[in-house]
Amino acid sequence: MGWSIISHKVLRLITNLAALICVIAALAVSASTQTVMSESSDRGLAAANGPVIGVKGVESPQAAADPRRESFEIVWRTVKERHFDPNFGGVNWDQVKQKYLPRLDTLKTDDQFYSMLQEMLNELHESHFAIIPPEAVADESKDADTGGIGIDLRIIDGRAVVSRVDPDSTAAKAGITPGSIIESVGGAAVADLTKPFEAVKGTETLKELREVRAVLAHTGGKPGSAVRITWIGAGDQMHDVSVEGAKQPGEYSEAIGNFPAQLVEFESKRIAGDIGYIRFNIFVMRPIMEQVRTAIRSMEGARGLIIDLRGNPGGFGGMAPGIAGMLVTEQASLGVMKMRSGFQGMVAFPQPRPFRGPVVILMDGLSASTSEVFAAGLQELGRAVVVGQRSAGAALPSIIQKLPTGALFQYAIADFKTPKGVLIEGRGVTPDIEVKLTRAALLAGTDPQLDAAIEVINKRAGAHTR
Repeated sequence: MGWSIISHKVLRLITNLAALICVIAALAVSASTQTVMSESSDRGLAAANGPVIGVKGVESPQAAADPRRESFEIVWRTVKERHFDPNFGGVNWDQVKQKYLPRLDTLKTDDQFYSMLQEMLNELHESHFAIIPPEAVADESKDADTGGIGIDLRIIDGRAVVSRVDPDSTAAKAGITPGSIIESVGGAAVADLTKPFEAVKGTETLKELREVRAVLAHTGGKPGSAVRITWIGAGDQMHDVSVEGAKQPGEYSEAIGNFPAQLVEFESKRIAGDIGYIRFNIFVMRPIMEQVRTAIRSMEGARGLIIDLRGNPGGFGGMAPGIAGMLVTEQASLGVMKMRSGFQGMVAFPQPRPFRGPVVILMDGLSASTSEVFAAGLQELGRAVVVGQRSAGAALPSIIQKLPTGALFQYAIADFKTPKGVLIEGRGVTPDIEVKLTRAALLAGTDPQLDAAIEVINKRAGAHTR
């Protein structure tokens, strides 16, 4: 199966139950001479021959007497001055301040303060506006206390269904298999963990992303600690087992500015009669960019190429045109970021030895941000066929800034439109061929979405050779 198992530091970044908003990995693009972050919760690198990208590590001045009040003012004023829409989508932002400022002196803890800030940002009803508490942003590569049980989930027919199990994980040893329905985690019913998201505005796919991250976040913990999991397995048999958390194996990306190190997954192989297959779980420059470049070039002569972005929450935005440049033979636009004043194009420059065969991109409701920019652009160019399910619809370019309290503040500074002027935010990327994931398929150990991608490649490769 090709779903990503996201690290639990990422889960802490993109899951804030009080905040009720997803934070996905932030991505960056330069606008004029100013470097900005664009995402992609969710919560100076260069693409190949593309625009320079960098992380804007904006540091707020040290707070004087009241870091909370200063942080509140920074958050409110930043939105006021930097939001890409001067009308804030019809929200009266001055009135929002009047609503929340009086509550400031009533808050007893930082958690309450961050929750209130997030509630205020949620008034915008847009992705990429988030408060990330200080405890969630430590460098993961040095964090030995972060563990997991090695599963990923999808919401299928309203149930949290295991979509992937790491073969060497503690979950696998406990008998959890793909297709299992998670009923409770640590004594908390899944229905209770996901209930807070029912009233949150947004697409169904974005709601699914938030619900999945909320459940997965509760399966994490210190290596050696145990969490009780209740699940329904094959034959609808109920299981209730204590599963031990373990340190997740793998390579970590570099921490860049306010963007922490991430556990990365990368897979490249040939499948089903000489079809190239590439999967990675997040868009980070090192080591993913070089791995993708090498993998694409190694696929020369393959019947086609499948790029699996299911579960990929995004990352550094400049990677989208950088990777696209290895799939096109002419300069092409993946879309435009429109800011309050000015715009920035996402341009793919053709690279040496591009892959010329058919391309399929696999996506689902947890594919977001840079994944959406990449897929939508190549789809509209006619260079790739998108197979799977509608993506998250969370594609606003954003900046991550540090507040005086030590928390991180992510805010969108641009909207994104495809080359044909289609907004991805709140809509997502619509697949050319929709294939839904089913519990029956997972229990049977099959992958109907990948099978459909292979079928597309075979048809297009056959037509190309005739």
